[in-house]
Parts: sequence; C-alpha cells; structure tokens
Amino acid sequence: MSTAPDIIRRYFELAGQADKDAYFALFADDAVVEDEGRTHRGIAEIREWRRETPLVSYEITDVEETPAGTVVTATISGDFPGSPFAGLKFRFEDYDDAHVRQLRIAP
Repeated sequence: MSTAPDIIRRYFELAGQADKDAYFALFADDAVVEDEGRTHRGIAEIREWRRETPLVSYEITDVEETPAGTVVTATISGDFPGSPFAGLKFRFEDYDDAHVRQLRIAP
C-alpha cells in the first residue's frame, strides 16, 4: 500500500488495533464517516460507531486515486457474519496530511 498517502496508511495500521486514541486522532473534529448506510458526524458519533464495530483485520487489494478522492479496496476478516468479506471500498473523499474529513465505506 505504498502508493496511498500517509494518513490513509495510518488509518489501516490503526483501525485493526484496540488502542483507539491514536485512531480517533486521525479524524478532524467535524469528520463524517458513512458505513452500512449510516452517517456518523463528529468525533463523538465516530467513537460510538467504533464501539459498535468489531475489530477486523484488513488485507488491502487495491488503491486508486480518483477525482473524488482515494479509494482503497480491502478484504476484511474478523468476528462477524460473512467473514471474510472481499471488495469493501473505503472512499477517502476529503483528507489532508493530518486528518480525514470524509470517509465512505461500502462495497
């Protein structure tokens, strides 16, 4: 995944770990995450979303730069029905070197 920007590489390094403070520091205060058809706005709602989400491991299968942002395709594995799930897309639509502002997760 060397072609992905540092902030996105850090996202996947931290997302599968239990230490959440470093993970939450990746997001801007007003960040928006969309996952499973639900929208989570701001750090408090993102924390709640993560509390409800089982830890998974990520196998990155593709990184693509698009006009709408960086799209990372991954296979996720963990303690959830349907594991492993291939082809999940993480669309980083707004970010800079310090923070993710908008992330949409969907097949």
